[in-house]
Parts: sequence; structure tokens; C-alpha cells
Amino acid sequence: MSYVQDVFNQVIERNPHEPEFHQAVNEVLESLTPVLDRHPEYESAGILERLVEPERQIVFRVPWVDDTGKVQVNRGMRIQFNSALGPYKGGLRFHPSVYLGIIKFLGFEQIFKNSLTGLPIGGGKGGSDFDPKGKSDNEVMRFCQSFMNELYRHIGADVDVPAGDIGVGGREIGYLYGQYKKLTGRFEGVLTGKGLSYSGSLVRKEATGYGLVYFLDEMIKAQGKSLQGSTVVISGSGNVAIYAVEKVNQLGGKVVAMSDSTGYIYDRNGIDLDAIKLIKEIERGRIKDYLNRHPEAEYGEGSIWNIKCDIALPCATQNELNEEDAKTLIENGCFAVAEGANMPCTPEAAHLFISNNVMFGPGKAANAGGVATSALEMAQNSMRLPWTFEEVDNRLHGIMVNIYREASQAAEEYGFKNNLIVGANIAGFTKVAEAMMAQGIV
Repeated sequence: MSYVQDVFNQVIERNPHEPEFHQAVNEVLESLTPVLDRHPEYESAGILERLVEPERQIVFRVPWVDDTGKVQVNRGMRIQFNSALGPYKGGLRFHPSVYLGIIKFLGFEQIFKNSLTGLPIGGGKGGSDFDPKGKSDNEVMRFCQSFMNELYRHIGADVDVPAGDIGVGGREIGYLYGQYKKLTGRFEGVLTGKGLSYSGSLVRKEATGYGLVYFLDEMIKAQGKSLQGSTVVISGSGNVAIYAVEKVNQLGGKVVAMSDSTGYIYDRNGIDLDAIKLIKEIERGRIKDYLNRHPEAEYGEGSIWNIKCDIALPCATQNELNEEDAKTLIENGCFAVAEGANMPCTPEAAHLFISNNVMFGPGKAANAGGVATSALEMAQNSMRLPWTFEEVDNRLHGIMVNIYREASQAAEEYGFKNNLIVGANIAGFTKVAEAMMAQGIV
């Protein structure tokens, strides 16, 4: 049995009933055989065995009181996966679907994503099965304070620096940071995505969406294509999707469809981004509300990927784009797909895109702009100096261009030209493996 297969079997045996984690591990490990053939010392040092086992898993009770006076209990968790390159870095997700398997999948992906940024940050992830939707601000505050009452023991500016993810936006980060400061008496760069009034960074809100489009632009330019005049479909309508739309518009593309968990809207004239921002960022409404402002648009509840487009950007959640969706996009002439969410394409869909010469940007590379700018926020906090929007945006652009080039070069070096899944996995893994080798068996 091969080394890779042996390690993967061990992952399944040790982590039963966690399909998302199995999928993420398999997707990385199956890319690494040529690297391991070239570097037998990695097997001798047990690099893969150590890589797939988190350094630390913290699970805790989160009791809080709702507005009716009833005690509620949720489960909180933080997976500190790998610190070979720096402090653990990765978001917190508050969503009813959260359990250890999803947090481990996200934390594992984060190791390689963070490595690709070229910045000194390790991989981690956390969250809770708490659902902020439908909760009052006071309920969210009480939950966040209770969550931080345990988490604060395990994080710090040079230890573990959480950020936001699904269900954790500026409001939640503010409540979490306030409680951390109260408990520790320290004002430090321990959470990123903070408000600008208390040491946050410009561009952080826009970073994942902007970064996605910077990566996409570099990827398609390398194949002689352009965003100028291209029709784009973007799933989701959260932070990533909204700012991906904004950057696509700035670079001359036209986004014609967006979605949320209830359905999607199609506007052949191009999505009115101001209306989306109002509905989602201020009113916290549903995507269907777009029709109140644009009755000429269409609303649907099937797959958004049935809409004809040149470029598809899945920015909602894991495994949202399946093999059938991929076939439809290919038949409709889609020439590029880049993942704004974490693992939004099933392995079958991703394979189909690559085998049909559709340019494909995997999430760990294409959506690394958020964590890259989080690391830039950490740098500003350490220096006690804020950078301008232009400075941060230029650094972000440079990081995303470099990620594309590193992934592309690694793919070519190992005989997988234009396969950025393999390229990103190899480029991300190699840096972590070298750091682990240098630091001994720890």
C-alpha cells in the first residue's frame, strides 16, 4: 500500500463520520505523490501523519441567556491545526451545520492557503453551531461573550489569531474583541476583521472578494482571456460575493446573477450592487427582495449554474457546485471557474472542469485574499501604524498575483501544467513540510 493511501486510511479510521474532512485531506494528499517520490525524507519524518493530525482540538460548552430569559447551550470549538509557519490563523464560523468535521476540513485547508500567501501564519479554524440569524444584537452579544470566556485562554497575538467566517461579521468580531480585552486587560492584534475605529485594517472587508478577482484576472490573462466584456455568475451574496462583484465591475466584467440560501436573482442588465449592499448589509434581507427595486429581474429557486456565463465564481458554501452543474456550465461555454468559498466545487465537478480545459482556480489559492489581508492587519497592529487603502490593496494584489504564479510554476515543474489544484497543493505543502523538517519531530 502506498504511503499516501496508508495515511488517508488512517484519517478515515481516526475521524469517522467526517466526510468534509476526508474530502479535503484526500484532495491534497492525492496531489503529493510526485513530491514524496522526490523527497523520501518526508516519509521518514512522518510529515503526512503529523500534517493530518491537528496539534490541538479544543471543544467547549457555550451557555447563554436569550431575550425571553431561557438558558441556551451551544458547542464551541477551535482546531489549532499546524503552527510550523507561524501563529494559528483562520476564521470562526457560527452556523447550525458546524461540527468538528467541518472545522477540521476548514482548518486543514487553511494550512496550505496560509502557506501560499507567503506570510508567517499557520493554519487553524473554529466556530460554533450557534445561528446568529434571527437573533437580536443583545443575544448575539451574550453568546459572543460566553464563547470568548473560554476561547481567550487559547488565543493571543503570537499564539492564535481568529477572524470571521460565515455568521461572524463586524458585529460579532466587535463583541468577541471587547470580551477578550475585558478578560485579559490587553489591547492587541488577537482578532482580525476588527472595526476601523479599533485597529482594524482598510480593505479587510473587501479582501476575499477583491483577491478572488485579482487571482482570476491573472489566471485568465495567462491564457489570453480578459474580464473586459465577460458575463459572470456569482453564487452567494455575503461579503465575498459582494466585493467580488465590485471588483469584476471595476475590471470591465458584468455580473448577471447572485444567490442566497433561498434562491437566486438574474438581472440581464447587470446586478445593481448598491441594491444588494442595502438588502444584505443593512436590511439583512433575502435576495428575493431585489425584485422590489428591480421588478424586471428574475427570481429562481433551482441551480444558479443553469444561467449562461463566461465565468463562474462560487462564493457561497462547500460542495454547492456538483458534476451536473459543471456539465451545464461547460455546455454553456463557461471558460473559467474560481472558488470564492472553501471547497464549493465537488471533486467530480473540479475534475470535469480541468479535463475540459476550463481554467480552474481552487479555493485555497483563489480565496486566500481574506487571510492575506488579515495577516496584513496583524502587521499593522504590531507596528501600531495603519496603512492607506491603496497600500493594503496594492499588497493584496501583489500577493494574489504571486499565489497564481507559484501554483502555476509548481504544477508545471511536476508535470501537471495548468492544473492549479495540484500546483496550489504542492506549492503550499512544500513550504510547510520544509518548516516541519527544520523544527524536528514536534
